[in-house]
Amino acid sequence: MSGLSQLQSFTKSHCVAGLRAALRILDKWQATSDQACRILRISRSTYTRARQDDTDWSVGLDQDQMQRVSFVLNIHAALRTVFDNPENVYGFASMSNDNEFFNGRKPLDIMAQGDMVSLYETFRRIDALRGAQW
Repeated sequence: MSGLSQLQSFTKSHCVAGLRAALRILDKWQATSDQACRILRISRSTYTRARQDDTDWSVGLDQDQMQRVSFVLNIHAALRTVFDNPENVYGFASMSNDNEFFNGRKPLDIMAQGDMVSLYETFRRIDALRGAQW
């Protein structure tokens, strides 16, 4: 996580690759376009363009947006570590969760509140599941 706190500059190709990877994951989590836009703090037009196969398209994302992309990628990595079957890897985010932090809510709904704290806390709780594996 130390890389997230350091000020980094990303090329537009890094931004496009990260954004497209995060959007593929969010699609598999069954996020709506509105949820994806709120989670990643991107506009509807950026969302639409990123989902197209236009190899000439580029986008610059700010540090906050790239951190959000990173959280989505890291949540996905944690889920892949915790679960063996794709149904849980991709379904967990849209399942009601009765653990303390989630209190019956879906992780996806919490992340889609759009604030960084909700996204970070969702990541932290899911990442902690890795430790429960040992």
